Amino acid sequence: QVRLVESGGGLVQAGGSLRLSCAASGSISSINVMGWHRQAPGKQRELVAQTSTVGTTNYADSVKGRFTISRDNPKNTVYLQMNSLKPEDTAVYYCRRSELGRDYWGQGTQVTVSS
Repeated sequence: QVRLVESGGGLVQAGGSLRLSCAASGSISSINVMGWHRQAPGKQRELVAQTSTVGTTNYADSVKGRFTISRDNPKNTVYLQMNSLKPEDTAVYYCRRSELGRDYWGQGTQVTVSS
């Protein structure tokens, strides 16, 4: 079983920055994809960014140029650096790890951007 623990959410003013972290533990594979999704009230959960163990990354168009995903493979940790935050970035952010045909999710961390 894979366990994901997120940290780093909070309240920030528009234009500010936050850094999210997600650490994986348990029975984990060295080949995986880790990413961040978000869900705003009344909206569907959407992919924000993801990265694979071979370095492939993908971003949602709405965050390109503002957010950067990175990972520390020995620490089984993925980060999301969020700059130039906008009120529309307000959501619960969830970490996801995909490996061996299964998806694992963190508990979510709230990010609130005030205008």
